[in-house]
Amino acid sequence: MPFIMIPEQEAQKRIEFLVGEINKHNNLYYQQAQPLISDYEFDLLLAELIGLEKNFPQFLDPNSPTQRVGGSVIREFASVKHKVPMLSLDNTYSEGDLRDFDRRVQKGLNQPCEYVCELKIDGVSISLHYEKGKLVSAVTRGDGVQGDEVTNNVKTISTIPVRIKAANVPDVFEARGEIFMPRAGFELMNRY
Repeated sequence: MPFIMIPEQEAQKRIEFLVGEINKHNNLYYQQAQPLISDYEFDLLLAELIGLEKNFPQFLDPNSPTQRVGGSVIREFASVKHKVPMLSLDNTYSEGDLRDFDRRVQKGLNQPCEYVCELKIDGVSISLHYEKGKLVSAVTRGDGVQGDEVTNNVKTISTIPVRIKAANVPDVFEARGEIFMPRAGFELMNRY
């Protein structure tokens, strides 16, 4: 999003407004499961806030939604701190952002590379913890620092192994991924 020069006082008011709006929409999406705007509209609000905070760092609040990842933890589940934060990917809607990303990658690799593009699947990010090949815990991304412990829920998903029997499996390891429901499963669930 291009930056348009605005007076400092106006920037501060806009930042405060955007923080309130984004927090409201985060709550509606993550806690209430009742989003009022599309992901695209939300991303535009967030991109504007990021741009304003970058250009007016004196108004950056440590509790700004730009300083968090994902949603907050849900009170019904036990909260677990991640050993390593669970970060998320940035969105982009412009060719310029993609070209900038490619320049950074090429510079970091110092050699040509190829990309594979896939459709984005939006689900629940999950961290699976295994000890001696056995699933011991499953934790959602939450706010990136801590998430909800949902082990019993995850064990009901038949495609997630509760035991891994393979050669050279480390005694302790973590697998991260995205849990989602295919459309056919969603339609089947709604029939009952």
